Amino acid sequence: MNSRPRTSLERILFDLGSTVLDVAASPGALDMEVTGVHIYDPLDELHVPPGGLLLAVGVQGATAICDLLDAAREASGIVVKLPVDVDEQVRSKVLETGVAVLGLTRAASWSQVAALLRSLLAEGDLTMPEKGPQGDLFALANAVCALLDAPVTIEDRSTRVLAFSGRQDEADPGRVETVLGRQVPERFQRMLDERGFFKKLYQSRDPIYIELDGDSINRAAVAVRIGDEILGSIWVAVREPLTPQRERALADAAKIVALQLLRERAGADTQRRLRADLLSTVLAGGSDAADAAGRLGIATERLCVLAAQLADGDAADPARAESDRQRFCDALALHVGAIHPKAAAAMIGSVAYAVLPLSSGGDEERRAVRVAESFLARVGPRHAANIGVGRLAANLSQVARARADADRALRVLRARGLAGQVAGYTAVHFESLLLQVSDVVAAEEQVPTGPYERLLAHDAEHGSELVATLRAYLDAFGDVNAACVKVHVHANTFRYRLKRLTEISGLDLSDPDARLTVMLQMRIFGR
Repeated sequence: MNSRPRTSLERILFDLGSTVLDVAASPGALDMEVTGVHIYDPLDELHVPPGGLLLAVGVQGATAICDLLDAAREASGIVVKLPVDVDEQVRSKVLETGVAVLGLTRAASWSQVAALLRSLLAEGDLTMPEKGPQGDLFALANAVCALLDAPVTIEDRSTRVLAFSGRQDEADPGRVETVLGRQVPERFQRMLDERGFFKKLYQSRDPIYIELDGDSINRAAVAVRIGDEILGSIWVAVREPLTPQRERALADAAKIVALQLLRERAGADTQRRLRADLLSTVLAGGSDAADAAGRLGIATERLCVLAAQLADGDAADPARAESDRQRFCDALALHVGAIHPKAAAAMIGSVAYAVLPLSSGGDEERRAVRVAESFLARVGPRHAANIGVGRLAANLSQVARARADADRALRVLRARGLAGQVAGYTAVHFESLLLQVSDVVAAEEQVPTGPYERLLAHDAEHGSELVATLRAYLDAFGDVNAACVKVHVHANTFRYRLKRLTEISGLDLSDPDARLTVMLQMRIFGR
C-alpha cells in the first residue's frame, strides 16, 4: 500500500501561485492527482503514465497542443511556454480529454521548473537538487525580474544575498555593492533598521514599498515565510509602487522561494548531519573510522585536526548565531579543501572540526597552525574565532588523540579570553595540563592546603596582601627589586612582607618542591 500523501494539480498551482505556472485551459476542477513529471521528446515514443505532468518542450500553436492532448490522454496536464495559443479547438480538446493546459513563464527554464515540480512531489525526499541550490534560486530571481520588470535579489534573515537576477546594472550603487559583496552593506542595514523598515517587512504578509533617499532607487520587498517563521525576503529595485497585479505576483513569488529555501535547508541539513556524523566517527578513531573516512573521501594517514570555534553568538537571536556558525564551518571546509582534496570539515556541536592531510617534511603541527592562521586572516575580524591544532596523527588510530589535542588547545585560548588566535597543542601543553588538573580539583571539590591555605586565611582575616607578595616574588624568580615594582611597594617593605609570609605560612622558599607546590596551587585555584 502506498502511504505517500496525494499531490493534486490544484495544490501544486496553489503552492506555486501564478509566478511560474498559470492555467491556460482547464477541464473544470483541478483535483486530479499528479504522479510524476515527464519531459516531451518528439523523437521518442510518447508514454505518459496516469497522472503524469508533461512538460511540452518546444510545443507551440493550437494544432500542436491539440495533437499532444490526444497523445497524452492519461496525463493530469501539459505545460507549454507562454504565450499559450488557446482557441476553441484547444478548449474543446481539454474538455474531451480532461487534461489541463498550463502556461509556463518565459523567464523560467525547463530544467528549473522540472526540478521544482519534482521537489513538490518528493514528499520527504531530502536529496539535493541536481543543479544545486543556487541555480534554482537564480532562476527564480530571474523569473520574478521578468514578471516585475525590475532587478531582484533574494536574501536570508541575515541580509546575505542568496541569489540575484540580471539587470542589476539598472539599480543604484547600493544594490551593485550588495550584489558584489553578496551581503547588504552594514550602513544600509543600519539605516533600514533605524527607519523601521525591517520591522514593517517582517510583520506584514504583503509586499511593502520603501522610499529611499539620495541616489538610491526605492524598493518593494516581501518577507519569505513558512507560517510564522521568516526565512528571508525578496527585494525589488523600483522607481514607483507596484501595481496591484505585480504586488500579487511578488507575493506569489515569495511562496515559491519559501518552498525552495525549505527544500534546500532540508537537503543541506541532511548532508551536513551526514558529514558531521561521518567526521565524528573518524575523529573517534574506532573500528568504523576507516569506513567513515572512505565515505567522506578523506585521507587516512598523516592527519592534523583543527578545532575552530566562533566567539559567543547573539544570544537574542540563536537562529542567526547558528547560521553564522554554519557559514564559518562552510568557509573552513572550502579553505582546507583548496589546500588538499582529501581534507574535510564539519560542525560538531558548536565546534567546526577539520581533518587536514599533510605531506612529510617535519614540523607538521606548525604547518597546520599556518593554515589556520591563513584562514582567520581571510575570513577577517568579522568572525571572532579561535582555532586549536592537534599533533600529527600518523594514522586513523591516532586521530582521537589529535582531536583531544585540538580541543585542549582551543580551551586554553578560551581560558585566556582571546579571540582571533591560533594555538598548536605543543605550544600550550602546560596550560592544557593545568586546566585538566583544575577539572579534577573542581570535580572532587578540593580546596587549598598547607602554606597557601594559611596565607589565604590570613589575608582574608587581616586584609593583608601576602598572597600577592608571594606571587610577585615567584614570578620574578626571587628578584626582590623586580617584584617590589610589580606590587608598587618599597624594597624594604617587600622584604618585610616576605619575612612575615614565611613566618605565618611555614613556607620554605629555599625548597624547590615547596615553591613548585605553592605555584601550582596559585594557578589551579586562581586566587
